[in-house]
Amino acid sequence: MQRSAMRELAFKLVYEMEIQKENTAEQFEIFIENNQITNEKVKLYLRDIKNGLEEHADDIYLLISHNLKENWSMNRISKINISLIKIAIYEMIYNHIPYKVAINEVVELAKKYADESAPVFINGILASIVKEKRLNGEDYEN
Repeated sequence: MQRSAMRELAFKLVYEMEIQKENTAEQFEIFIENNQITNEKVKLYLRDIKNGLEEHADDIYLLISHNLKENWSMNRISKINISLIKIAIYEMIYNHIPYKVAINEVVELAKKYADESAPVFINGILASIVKEKRLNGEDYEN
C-alpha cells in the first residue's frame, strides 16, 4: 500500500476519533477490523499516528491555536480540517516527514473530503507552523 493510501486511512481514523472524542485501543481495533486492514506495515503506521497524536495532543493543540487568525478559535475548525492539520503536524514535527510532502498530502485529502475553502485554510495554518518552527531548516515556499 502506498504512503498516500495509508495517510488516507490515517485521516479516516483520526476523523473518527475527533467525532467520537475517544482514543481507545478497542476503537482502534474496531477501525482495523471494519476497514479490513491486514497489512502489518499499515497497522503499524496507523498505530503510530494514533499514539503520537495522543502523546503530543497538548503541544499540537497549542501549535494550531497559536497559528490561527485573530478571530478564529479551535471550535470553528471543522473536524475534517482539524484531523488533516493534526496529521500533517505530527508527521512534520515528530516523524520528520518533509513539510512539502506532508502539506501536499493533506491538502489533496482536503480537496477530496472537505469544502472548497479547506485546502487554502489548511495550507495557510501549516505554512505558518513551518515558518514558526523553521522545519527542515528551510523557509516555506508556496
